[in-house]
Amino acid sequence: MSHPKTPHVVDARYMEPPEPFVKTMEMLDTLQAGEKMLLLLYREPHPLYKVLKQNGHSYETELLPDGTFEILISR
Repeated sequence: MSHPKTPHVVDARYMEPPEPFVKTMEMLDTLQAGEKMLLLLYREPHPLYKVLKQNGHSYETELLPDGTFEILISR
C-alpha cells in the first residue's frame, strides 16, 4: 500500500491486538532517521502514544471522515 505522506504504511484497521502494536514497532525499527511511517487504525492507540514518547518518536494524529485514525510517526 502506498500513501502520499510516506511509502511506509501499516494498515492495521482489521488486525487484532497486539498485532498493530507489533507491526508498528517492527516498521519503526526499519526506518532511517528522518523517515516517517503511517499507521491506520479504527481506534486511537493511547498505549502506543506513551511508548512512542518514551522512545523519542513524534507523531501526528488525524481522524478521517470514515473513522480511520491516521497516525504519522517520525523516527
